[in-house]
Amino acid sequence: MKIRDLLKKVNTSISFEFFPPKTKEGEEKLFQTIKELESIKPTFVSVTYGAGGSTRDRTRNIVKRIHENTDLTVMAHLTCIGHTKEDLINILQDYKNIGIENILALRGDIPLNQEDFQHPEDGCKYASELVSLIRENFGDWYSIGVAAYPEGHPESPNLERDVINFKRKVEAGADFAITQMFFDNRYFYNFLDLCEKHGINIPIIPGIMPITNFKQIRKFALMCGATIPEKLVSKLEKVEDKPDEVEKIGIEFAVKQCEDLLKNGVKGLHFYTLNKSDATLKIYNQIKHLIKN
Repeated sequence: MKIRDLLKKVNTSISFEFFPPKTKEGEEKLFQTIKELESIKPTFVSVTYGAGGSTRDRTRNIVKRIHENTDLTVMAHLTCIGHTKEDLINILQDYKNIGIENILALRGDIPLNQEDFQHPEDGCKYASELVSLIRENFGDWYSIGVAAYPEGHPESPNLERDVINFKRKVEAGADFAITQMFFDNRYFYNFLDLCEKHGINIPIIPGIMPITNFKQIRKFALMCGATIPEKLVSKLEKVEDKPDEVEKIGIEFAVKQCEDLLKNGVKGLHFYTLNKSDATLKIYNQIKHLIKN
């Protein structure tokens, strides 16, 4: 089913993001995680796509298996960097043949160690161009999601410019957006206010990253420009070599963050699971009384 239609049916969606494992063992662990999270009956789940198409086949296989072997609505991530338009159309046609109806259209990161990377001449440089390509070639078949950045994209000079770029994706045909992770809800609310001023009215779902490994999340945050509040950093630094304590603090923080978002009427919560169910389930069980569907 198309995510744009599902979002109209529920007051608050709950969704999960997974990445394609590199090994068969990792894949089986992922599907155990999926089985555990499936009990929540999420609105949808998504599967990431590596830089420059580095996980193309693995992403496709995981998406196909979820679609065929579970009752979940699944969305495939697709990045346009490194692909020609013909490549992209072939990938999208393959997903359509499988029966996939949802795509997260992304520009994607430049592949590592390719400082001299050149965009294919017949390619899409921006996510807005990918959205247009999908609409032009597949009409209404796909429900298209895009990324949003509450603190601005790292390459954008300021948030205002980033919202203008975001609007281009919406005008090209995006149905909804999922945000990059953030840890201070004020950035999200400010972003929503800016979107409203620019006439953007698609559902914008906040992305939640539970902190269970402080060193890993701090690295992610630096890469995407997400600010971790100083009080939280101070707490985590004191226990960063004690995984159980880090997870406890991270879950407590995520619960409070989600509670505040839900009380302020968010469209949904999208959890970056890192292919694990434990932290996400603990958070969900503490906030489920606030979720009205």
